[in-house]
Amino acid sequence: MPRRDFLLVATPGAGKTAFALTVAAELLARREIAAVTVVTPTEHLKHQWAQAAHRLGISMDSGYRNAQGRVSADFTAVAVTYAQVAAHPALHRQRTENRRTLVIFDEIHHAGDALSWGEAVRESFEPALRRMGLTGTPFRSDANPIPFVTYVDDPDGTRRSSSDYVYGYGPALGDGIVRPVIFLAYSGEMRWRTRAGDEIAATLGAPMTAEQLAQAWRTALDPHGEWVARVLEAADRRLTEVRRGMPDAAGLVIAGDHADARAYAALLRRVTGTRPVVVLSDDPAASRKIAAFTGSDDRWMVAVRMVSEGVDIPRLAVGVFATSVSTALFFAQAVGRFVRARRRGETASVFLPSVPVLLGYAAELEAERDHVLRRRDDDDPERELAEAQRQRDTPDQAGEAPFTALGASAHFDRVLYDGGEFGASAEEEDFLGLPGLLEPEQVAVLLRKRQAGQLTKGAAAPAGAAGAAPSPRPARETLAALRKELNGLIAAWHHRSGQPHGVIHAELRRACGGPPLAEATADQMRARIGMLRRWASSGR
Repeated sequence: MPRRDFLLVATPGAGKTAFALTVAAELLARREIAAVTVVTPTEHLKHQWAQAAHRLGISMDSGYRNAQGRVSADFTAVAVTYAQVAAHPALHRQRTENRRTLVIFDEIHHAGDALSWGEAVRESFEPALRRMGLTGTPFRSDANPIPFVTYVDDPDGTRRSSSDYVYGYGPALGDGIVRPVIFLAYSGEMRWRTRAGDEIAATLGAPMTAEQLAQAWRTALDPHGEWVARVLEAADRRLTEVRRGMPDAAGLVIAGDHADARAYAALLRRVTGTRPVVVLSDDPAASRKIAAFTGSDDRWMVAVRMVSEGVDIPRLAVGVFATSVSTALFFAQAVGRFVRARRRGETASVFLPSVPVLLGYAAELEAERDHVLRRRDDDDPERELAEAQRQRDTPDQAGEAPFTALGASAHFDRVLYDGGEFGASAEEEDFLGLPGLLEPEQVAVLLRKRQAGQLTKGAAAPAGAAGAAPSPRPARETLAALRKELNGLIAAWHHRSGQPHGVIHAELRRACGGPPLAEATADQMRARIGMLRRWASSGR
C-alpha cells in the first residue's frame, strides 16, 4: 500500500522544490493524483513555486484567493499560504476531498507556529491522498505537534520527529549541490549608556553578561557607528573579488528592522556609488523587486526578513548578517540564501558580528536537528536560561530603549570554515582576497596555509622580542588584543595537531599556570602565546 506521508529534511539550496515538483509530475503522469496543493509561508513563495512548476509542465494558480472558492479548470495545481488555510480550513478541506490530491507543505515547521495553524492544516488536508513535508531548517522545539509528522518516543520522555530522508549540508557540499560557506567575523570596541546613565565599554565577543552582550551587539548594528560601515565596506570588497569568477554575483544585507534597512542602504550607496535594492515586508512591490533583482546585474539588496526563508536568488554569494535575531532557525534560513550552487567552485561568504551564539551556529552548520516535543511538565531552568540568552529579537518594554549607543569601532576577528577557526593576527585582506571560485578542499587548503604561516612567523620572531615592553595602550585593549592573538594561535595549533581547542587551553594552563582565559592577566596570556610559539618552532 502506498505511503500517504513523507517528510524530507534537506539543507537550504539542495533543491527541495525541484524534488517535490518532480514527484508531483510523476504522480500526475501516472494518474495516481489529479490535483496538487502547495502550502507556503509567504505570498512571494507562491509565485516562486508556480514558476518552478511551469518549467515542469504543471500549471499552478499562485493568485488563488479563498473568496473565489473553485479553481479554474486551466490549473492542475494551486499554491496557498498557511495563513490562507487557517482563515478557511473548511474550504480547503472541500477542495481536497473533491479530487485525488497531493499536498506539499513547504517549510512544514510553520504548521507548528501556532496551535490554531496546526489544527487548520490537519482539518484541511486530512483527506489528501498523499502528503509531502519539506523543511531545510531545524524545527522549533515547542509543544505544538506538527500535523502529519511521525513522532517516536525517546527514553527521556520526549517525542522526536522521524524524517523519511535527510540530505544534510555535508553530503550536499560533497555532491557539488551547495557552496562552501566562509564566515568572516568582526569584533570591535562598543560604547553605550545604560538607562541608569552608566557608560559601558566592551569588546564585542569578550566574556560579559547576557544583557551586556545584547547591548554590545545592538551597538555594533547601530547604523551611525563605525562597525556597520566598516563591515559593509569589507563585504563590498569581497563581492568585487567574487565577481572576478562570478560576474553576476550579488550581496544581501539582512537588517533587523525597516529603519536600519534604509540606513544600511544609504551606507552602501556611499560605499558603492549605487543605490541598492531595498525590500521591506510591508512593501506591496516586494515580490516584483525580488524578481527583478534575481534577473539583474545589481550588486546589493537590503532586506529585513522577507528574503530569509525560501526565496531563491541563486546569484547571492556575499551576505551581511546585520540583525540581532539569534535563533538557530533564523540563522540557518539566512545562511541558506547564499549556498545554492550553479556550478562547481562557487563559494559563499557571510559577514557577521563576533558574537558567541552566532559563531556557534556557524561552527555547527552541518548539524541536523529533529523537532522534539517536550513534555509539558518538563521544567529545565538551564535550558530556559540558554534559550533566553539566545532570543534577542523581542521589542523592549513600553518602547523605551534600555540603552543608548555611543560608538562602535570594528576590526577583523576571524574566519570560520569547515568547523575550524582561522585568523590569528592575519591581515583582513588575506581573506577578503580569497578567489571566488574554489573547490571546498581548495578553500580549506588555502586557509590552513595562511594559518600555518601565522604560527611560523610568530615562531621565527627574535627571542628577545617576547620580553619587549608592549606599546602603551589601555589595559582593556591590551587584554582584548592578546586574547584575540591567543585564540587565533590556538585555532592554528588545532589545525596542525588535530587537538580540540579545550584540550589545548588545558595543556597551556598546566604548562604556564594561571586561571581560565576569561580571567587571565596580560602576562599570563603572553606566557601562553610564547609557549604555543615554542611548540610550533620545536615541531612538537
